[in-house]
Amino acid sequence: MQRERVVVTGVGLVTPNGVGTSATWDSLVRGESGAGPITLFEATEDFTTRFAAEVKGFDPTSYVEKRKLKEMCRFIPFSLAATSMALEQAQLELTEEERQDVGVYIGVGLGGLENLERISVLLREKGPGRVSPYFIPSLIANMAAGQVAIAHGFHGPSLCTTSACSSSAHAIGEAARLIQRGDAQVAVAGGAEATITPIGIAGFSAMFALSRRNDAPERASRPFDRGRDGFLCGEGAGTLVLESLTRAQRRGATILAEVTGYAATTDAYHITKPSPDHAHAQRAMQGALRDARLSPTDVDYINAHGTSTPSGDTEEARAILSVFGAHALDKKLWVSSTKSMMGHLLGAAGAVEAGLCVQALRTQLVPPTINLDDQDPECPLELVANTARERALTHTLTNSFGFGGTNVALVLSRFQG
Repeated sequence: MQRERVVVTGVGLVTPNGVGTSATWDSLVRGESGAGPITLFEATEDFTTRFAAEVKGFDPTSYVEKRKLKEMCRFIPFSLAATSMALEQAQLELTEEERQDVGVYIGVGLGGLENLERISVLLREKGPGRVSPYFIPSLIANMAAGQVAIAHGFHGPSLCTTSACSSSAHAIGEAARLIQRGDAQVAVAGGAEATITPIGIAGFSAMFALSRRNDAPERASRPFDRGRDGFLCGEGAGTLVLESLTRAQRRGATILAEVTGYAATTDAYHITKPSPDHAHAQRAMQGALRDARLSPTDVDYINAHGTSTPSGDTEEARAILSVFGAHALDKKLWVSSTKSMMGHLLGAAGAVEAGLCVQALRTQLVPPTINLDDQDPECPLELVANTARERALTHTLTNSFGFGGTNVALVLSRFQG
């Protein structure tokens, strides 16, 4: 049986580079950094990293009733905002019957750390009687999907994929599968994260995962650069509206892109280190290409996982070279890491970066990797360094890898009827 094609009809982004898809994209194309000193808590000298990429100028009451904010940690309003933006762009008009089958797949890596910290202190100092009944619902990871479903009356499957930094890439892939199987005609898929909290920054710092360039936050994230020293912690959300091609064409929707390939693998090797030569990341990319019925030479651009960690970038570059071979070595495949500007959005990264691939396909522009001043010779890719570049784009691929050895590759393509 021929499977349904899955198209994107809406994208919503809330990132350190802007509240809104256009605001985010325009900032990235200009090569701007969203990094700065931490303002969400007092990052004292005890913290070896005192900067992050925070979402700025975000008013949650523009998307959530003020009285309901007590039910939500920061990641949930981000997700509600991104979803509202995506739905507005998609111009969905759903009957009550159609709402019964709309799926909501929102990936979240860690959930509401800020309330976990705050209520832990309150419990210790004031006792259990002071713990709010909203405490648990405010922080559990699936409540981004739950609150989105409640806000819009969607009654299909509501699912949170939690797979570290692959969480929202998994969400998009699995939502696409839902539509391909014919189990739904519409799905809202994305991710959200907000872990710029004392325990979040301290935890990643303890792993020596974060950059320590406190004197120059905007220069800290430098994927594939010889001087990289760790990632930049970011926050935000991204949502894509996915529809079956049949439904989208029937209603005359503007089709932004097509989800043509998805594959996921697991290293089964180490809790944080990738398997040697990133062998199973290679398998994820190869699987996504097979799913899309493409050869490596068909891909024009990769939005890399590219976190700016010393070993991670090298391993990803090797994996890309293994899969794409001469196509990559001959500089025909362009690669960039937008994490250089917005930081690593953890569980939200995959969805945001998939949304950026949609924008790249629409605008025929490739966003840059900023701070790439001295390209690591161990990463001999055609990296779009420091300045956005125009290119005719038909097929893009985005990678998401996470702790626990989880790997996801998504192929997003220019829609061709």
